[in-house]
Amino acid sequence: MATTRQVYGRVLLVGAILMCSAAVARPRGVLVASKTFTEAVILGEALTQLLNSNGVPAQHVPSLGDSPILWKALQSGEIDAYGDYTGTVIRETLGMTGELHNFDLPAALAKYGIGVSRPLGFSNVYILGMRADKARQLGIRKISDLRFHPQLKLGFGNDFVERHDGWPLIKRRYHLTHKHPKTMEHQITYRALASGDIDVTNLYSTDAEIKAYDIVALEDDLRIFPSYEAIYLYRLDTAAKYPGLMRSLSHISGNISEKDMIAMNAAVREGTESEATAATRFLRSIGIAIKPKKHLGRINESLKGVAEDTLRHLTLVFIPLALNCLVALPLGVLAARYPKFGVYALGFVGVAQTIPSLALLVFLIPFLGVGYPPALAALFIYGTLPIMKNTYEGIVGIAPSLRESAEALGLSSWRRLWDVELPLASPLMIAGVKVAAILNVGTATLGAIIGAGGYGEPILEGIRHDDMAVILTGAVPAALLAVVIQVAFGWLEKFVIPRGLRQAAT
Repeated sequence: MATTRQVYGRVLLVGAILMCSAAVARPRGVLVASKTFTEAVILGEALTQLLNSNGVPAQHVPSLGDSPILWKALQSGEIDAYGDYTGTVIRETLGMTGELHNFDLPAALAKYGIGVSRPLGFSNVYILGMRADKARQLGIRKISDLRFHPQLKLGFGNDFVERHDGWPLIKRRYHLTHKHPKTMEHQITYRALASGDIDVTNLYSTDAEIKAYDIVALEDDLRIFPSYEAIYLYRLDTAAKYPGLMRSLSHISGNISEKDMIAMNAAVREGTESEATAATRFLRSIGIAIKPKKHLGRINESLKGVAEDTLRHLTLVFIPLALNCLVALPLGVLAARYPKFGVYALGFVGVAQTIPSLALLVFLIPFLGVGYPPALAALFIYGTLPIMKNTYEGIVGIAPSLRESAEALGLSSWRRLWDVELPLASPLMIAGVKVAAILNVGTATLGAIIGAGGYGEPILEGIRHDDMAVILTGAVPAALLAVVIQVAFGWLEKFVIPRGLRQAAT
């Protein structure tokens, strides 16, 4: 029979899990999103601040993803606006090819319920670049010169390699024979170029890193890159609901020069301003009154940011874990009781576990949108196997003599489960829950890629700014949280695992 302490421990465990399952509501006005590089985040901040100054409730979700993710989120209504470029929208998002001089972009987008602003005033075209000293040494000035240097190592941003107007187009039109290039995050390509790991990479013409890393832009002598005028895409129904959205777009359209954009990018890269303050300074420079934010002081602001990231990360860790306990523990019991079911169930859950995290997150966006829902669903999927498998192993591993003793006492099937099998299996069950919790801490950092926040947000920001200190503000708390969870489960084991089993294990 279970002791009072064991029953109390089980009730405490269930209660703690349920308490962690409180949903986090997100207020909603106009939701502006941005891509994963600095310039896009600045544009997202600028529009968000403009909307707020025009009396429109708005919030910004930075670094939500690349164009395909943002486009899907915009169509589904998960977000209301984001900044992009005409060439990207026409060639990649809409998939148009051929001559497009008379292409009517507003009409094409209106079919999807999407509107487009007037050009913001600058273009950010694709270019290829090399370290200036390397280019001088080899006498390379144009992209066509690369044909005579097939030994050069190429490395591009992830999306550039697959885009029709990116590497495939360059390779075909310039007849380049270089090996398949390395792929990495765009911000990392600059460090790889500086260190000599790669020799050529793709750039954006307004990147501040071009000057900072002494990079020379190679001339596109065949003029193959289309125009990439900066614009905002927005939902037409959102514009109808919030007239201030159109006022805000009219205020900023045509007012950002290439010089302005390069200066803002440089200020953020050098660490003198954040994306938000760079956007505020620019908006004030063109006569738009932006109310200053209340500053709590640098230390207090940092502590507030860590506290917010911690709350979001705890949500990402413990809501899926609670659902895992409610679903995977019973499934593990059923798998042990019914072997045929167990074979199929464990096999299915095991296959789901092998799906790459990023692929699963992107796959879930069309069904669950962005933010918490797809991140929680992915973490639930990944947490199911360790809990279910350990529950199954814990029950089937019980010695037959103990089962026979329970049957000899005349205990019913469910009494045997509750009073004998679960207590004996509890060490493995708790170990499975602990493994799932610690795995969630690490995997949850990827949730920031789709706007779920948490400790992944400062990690992405640090990668974007090439700032190890910012990366550590996400990585260190995540590691500490994993340690805290490890210690907490050590304490919890005293209440859930019978004393005899704990003593036998020591």
